[in-house]
Amino acid sequence: MASGYTGERRAHLQALADLLPDQGLAGRMVGGDEPVLWVWHPSTGQRTLIFATPSADGWMFLWSPKGQGRADELERTVDALRRTLDVSRDDHG
Repeated sequence: MASGYTGERRAHLQALADLLPDQGLAGRMVGGDEPVLWVWHPSTGQRTLIFATPSADGWMFLWSPKGQGRADELERTVDALRRTLDVSRDDHG
């Protein structure tokens, strides 16, 4: 059963997804009634899932490792996400 936030969550994730190509990233919405955004960096092979969740200060995006960004600061959020995925697997040791 979908949560009451499904439509809003999907809209925020789609707004973020729309900015991915400008940062050299690719993404796909997955999860059906509980959507998440699967994002990957074609050059480095790095990938992560983006969760959108309501918070006291508005909607937030969360991703691994320890990434987060605000839905009302999409440009800043997608830049932080790109920096997270810019590191190749070989750079992690």
